[in-house]
Amino acid sequence: MSLSDSFSIPDTPGSDDHDDDVDSLPSTSTESFTSEDDYDAQKEWEQSLEQLQLLLTMILVPFAGKYLGRKFAYWSWARYMEWMHNVEITWTNKASFKVSGAAEAATTI
Repeated sequence: MSLSDSFSIPDTPGSDDHDDDVDSLPSTSTESFTSEDDYDAQKEWEQSLEQLQLLLTMILVPFAGKYLGRKFAYWSWARYMEWMHNVEITWTNKASFKVSGAAEAATTI
């Protein structure tokens, strides 16, 4: 038995290229719906899920990442200054600091 025989995959007859394509979400067939209204409702539901996904990926996730990244940068900078230069960093008004951080994160989105 040679090395190439142990790794061979037999060809299956009747496999086309379009059979290998996999969608990211499972699709429903139109035969499972009892009326046209159910089909329209399903299409509307799928469109609203797609809009929600776009909202999350295009607006909310970048905003949260930018806001949390800035918070971490300020925190790590304060720790570094305290450790390396022996300087105490205090935030005088934490509420205004949080609001200004959120406003800065939202300005360029």
